[in-house]
Amino acid sequence: MAGAAVLLSTTRCGSASPRENNRRAYTEGDYHNALVIDALGTLDDPITGELPESPPSERLLRDLQLSGVTALSVTLSVGTEGNLFDKVLRKIALMDEKVAAAPAVLTRIRTISDLKSARQTRHIGLIYNIQNTLLLESDLSRVAILEALGLRQVQLTYNVRNAAGDGCLEPSNAGLSNFGRELIGELEARRLVVDLSHASQRTISEGITRAHRPPIISHTGCRDVTNHPRNVFDTELRALADKGGVAGIYFMPFLTSSGTASASDLIRHLEHAINVCGEEHVGLGTDGRVSEVVLDEAYRDNLRRELANRRAQGIAAPGEGAKAYELIPEYNGPLKFLGLARDLSRRGWPARRIERVLGANFARVYGEVWGER
Repeated sequence: MAGAAVLLSTTRCGSASPRENNRRAYTEGDYHNALVIDALGTLDDPITGELPESPPSERLLRDLQLSGVTALSVTLSVGTEGNLFDKVLRKIALMDEKVAAAPAVLTRIRTISDLKSARQTRHIGLIYNIQNTLLLESDLSRVAILEALGLRQVQLTYNVRNAAGDGCLEPSNAGLSNFGRELIGELEARRLVVDLSHASQRTISEGITRAHRPPIISHTGCRDVTNHPRNVFDTELRALADKGGVAGIYFMPFLTSSGTASASDLIRHLEHAINVCGEEHVGLGTDGRVSEVVLDEAYRDNLRRELANRRAQGIAAPGEGAKAYELIPEYNGPLKFLGLARDLSRRGWPARRIERVLGANFARVYGEVWGER
């Protein structure tokens, strides 16, 4: 299996076990020897803020190094307005410039060998993704262009309908279009990861069926725990696992029925997903930034502005707003994954399960899909 050297061995486990006696605690040393992947995060800078063309600040670089993250999947395109293809080309250039400005900290991930190297050298690897295929404008030849520029993960839809299929907010739940089926074929031919996040139930189900290599749902929650359209039902989670895929649980407010999700909400979704999928098919995709977020009125004002903008584009999901922080307060900052790992260890999770969820599961899928190129 491609990339197997960086992965943990996997044996299907049907459920999360209760606390086991005499199990040692998961340590900081264990964590820093693990492969840690955020399958959908951001490179937001706590200093430069809304200046994406700026080189990374020293604060951001310190936070990235402190985090212990091996790889972070960063989004090049989400929006619905303007010339989206030109925008994504500019965003790739900007991200490449950030990597070039901080070669001691950042590197790009194009192959499984790059992921291995990032782990060995303690660099933070950036995996380029898009969260909406509107920018393709039904032109499959654009996939090859973006793949050549480093795109490695492609989300078909973003909440609403596009040419590929229905998003999770569409009441019709119409599933994949003919173009969507062709698109999955082209993505697999180019060995790009198919991401079914933000899709409708039928689009997810049909996407899993259509895929020949393991797809992912990079950032989601469990809909049988919290009935929110951004979350995924057990039926699709099982189908994803049967296809070898991985679901990343996010750190978003949609893990609870209202307000801001807590650490206990996150852990409840993680353990439910493991009970449904098995421990080798669950990971993490925070949908958030590495650095600590200051939870003040300025942050809440930003959430209000973001909600207004998203409503104007027709892509806002239920539960968004100033009272629903886009993070888990107990895991707010660069050491969020270490804090989570320790909490899971206290609940009796063995180190093997923790390290699969931290990143080994997504690494396996990346290896299977990307190959050695």
